[in-house]
Amino acid sequence: MTAPALVDAERAAVMVMLLDEDQAAAILRELGPDELRLLGEKMIALGDIGPEQITQAISGFVDNSQRQGIPAHGRTDRVHSLMHRAVGEVKADSLMQRILPPEAEVGPALQLARWLTPQALIPLVRDEHPQALAVLLVQLDPDVAAAVLHALPADQQSQVVHRVATLGQVAPDALTILESALEQRITQSHGKAALTMGGPRDAAEIINRAGKAAEKRILPDITRRDKVLARQIEAEMFKFEHLFALDAQAMGTLLREVESETLIDALKGTAEEQREAFFRAMSSRAADGVRDEIEARGRLKLAEAIEAQKQMVAIARRLAGEGLIQFGNGGGGDDYV
Repeated sequence: MTAPALVDAERAAVMVMLLDEDQAAAILRELGPDELRLLGEKMIALGDIGPEQITQAISGFVDNSQRQGIPAHGRTDRVHSLMHRAVGEVKADSLMQRILPPEAEVGPALQLARWLTPQALIPLVRDEHPQALAVLLVQLDPDVAAAVLHALPADQQSQVVHRVATLGQVAPDALTILESALEQRITQSHGKAALTMGGPRDAAEIINRAGKAAEKRILPDITRRDKVLARQIEAEMFKFEHLFALDAQAMGTLLREVESETLIDALKGTAEEQREAFFRAMSSRAADGVRDEIEARGRLKLAEAIEAQKQMVAIARRLAGEGLIQFGNGGGGDDYV
């Protein structure tokens, strides 16, 4: 006697029951409540499942697979996900490096583009071909790519998005052309200086954020290697603007060490809103008195104001060295009580 033909839900139920429990559970997790209810009902109602019903289920699966196929889009991510679940992250990454086709080497201009802000990138890619823009956008952070896209002419945006969506594999020559175009634009807009990174200011900012313990290790070592560079870094580390961030207690300690004339000259060369950082550490009466003296000071040479600010910074550095005030964020493993 021939077994009755199975409907789609029954064939799906048979296919799920042919899998081991972990595989079946992984599939069921992807279904919605109604789909789970229907599939569960069919799995129970089928009763004994003979070889002919199994053949029907597998044949139906094969027919559907032949009609639908398996798209290439997202294949790499899918394979990596499966490998990750099978052997773990480290082994999966190693396997993917072995089985993926070699990628075109990305040059310095493209590497730099990945770090640029949208405001810096937009002038470099304006009037570029939509295909080149698509290749660039897929290599950027999504937020940066969105900002660049938004800055393009309205009639060009859909072209670029369409090319992004249909990009597929990118030939190494395309990356080479994009690299060359970017490098030319960077040179035209900014010259070779656009590729210059780092410097004493960046080094100073890193040390300031690393904390006092790191500063005590790093600066003496740099001084031994290059005294001029060490002085340049120190000059960037301790600027008058850094005093604005001192808390009230540290600011009070500093102000007690600064002569009144020096303070007035220093604040004379400072914007009104920035002076508030100093006034907050004073009594209302003292702050009003300093304000009056600044107004009565008359015209002051900028060089004199800067010199007064340098004197205050020097005092602040001495107090920091004595542990009485603290610059930066206090990171880097320092201990406080």
